[in-house]
Amino acid sequence: MGIAERRIRQKEEVRAAILDAAWDLITAEGVHSLSIRKIADAIEYSVPVIYDHFENKDAILLEFTRKGFVILRTDLEAAKSQCETAADQLREMAVKYWEFAFNNREYYQLMYGLGMPSCDTVKKVPELQAYSGLVISTIQDAILAGKNPGTNAFLKFHTYWSIMHGLISINMMGNVNSSEEMNRMVLDDAISGFISSLA
Repeated sequence: MGIAERRIRQKEEVRAAILDAAWDLITAEGVHSLSIRKIADAIEYSVPVIYDHFENKDAILLEFTRKGFVILRTDLEAAKSQCETAADQLREMAVKYWEFAFNNREYYQLMYGLGMPSCDTVKKVPELQAYSGLVISTIQDAILAGKNPGTNAFLKFHTYWSIMHGLISINMMGNVNSSEEMNRMVLDDAISGFISSLA
């Protein structure tokens, strides 16, 4: 292996170590306590080494946001492939979205920490665009199978996302003491109502 290849590999290893240390800190202490200094201390490098790989803490968090959307999109694609009709696909995708949120709380909170991302953010994060495209195309299929083909799919996408994010946020904040069964019934009721609006 040449010097150039060795340097590239070493740079990749340090970058991976930074991300691993950052994720460990996020899962142990929460995203708000993450700092460049803590990451540097965890991997026993100086702060400037971190800045050689990432512009700032937000750039590190963006990497996790991207990864979260990749995982979510993969889950939703798998859910969609299990069903034939667009209505059933949306129902199964909602269940997988819910499961992703509660099985990957740290990712979800990073992905949606401030609510729904702006259109500008969607354009800058290809992983978020791919997720959005998957859901919008399924909604479009459901609209075409219904009686109102002129329904605005983009509006319905925001409605779907708002339903999911709202229900999950209420439960993540711990403001309700509902059982898992009741939570699933609420989710099913909300998504059934949404699907009915597309018919």
